[in-house]
Order: sequence, then structure tokens, then C-alpha cells
Amino acid sequence: MTRPGATRERMLALFVLGLLIFNPPILSLFSTDGFIGGIPLLYFYLFSAWAAFIVLLFLSAGWRDAVRQRRGDGDRGDRAGA
Repeated sequence: MTRPGATRERMLALFVLGLLIFNPPILSLFSTDGFIGGIPLLYFYLFSAWAAFIVLLFLSAGWRDAVRQRRGDGDRGDRAGA
């Protein structure tokens, strides 16, 4: 179980991280003539950073606690009715 403000703090930290990783000074580091698997380095960075950012948002959203609470409530309701 997490403390009440932990999810909000994680989301704020991810917001700041998103501002940093998609900011022009960082993007200019990847704006070169390099390729990875035939994909320009900048495009590869943008899509991989975007995908990683979405995964981090998903993991930090607190969905695990919500699922556990629903399962716990459902189990109690089934046992009480039996």
C-alpha cells in the first residue's frame, strides 16, 4: 500500500521528466546523421522515449492497488453470499 500523496508526486516527477526528455537541447543531441536499423537516430529516440514514458506512466498510475482492492472486495462479497 502506498501513502496517499505518492501517486501525485510520481506523476509530477514524470511530468518534469517528460519536459526534460522532449526539450530541444536534449533532442539536438540526437539530431545527427546516424541510423539505427535504417531509422534516423532522432526518430528512434523520439519513439523509444515516448514508449518508455507511457510505460512509466502506466506503472506509476497506481493500477495495481486498485486491482488488489477490487479483488479483495469481490472475494469478501462472494464469501458473504455463500
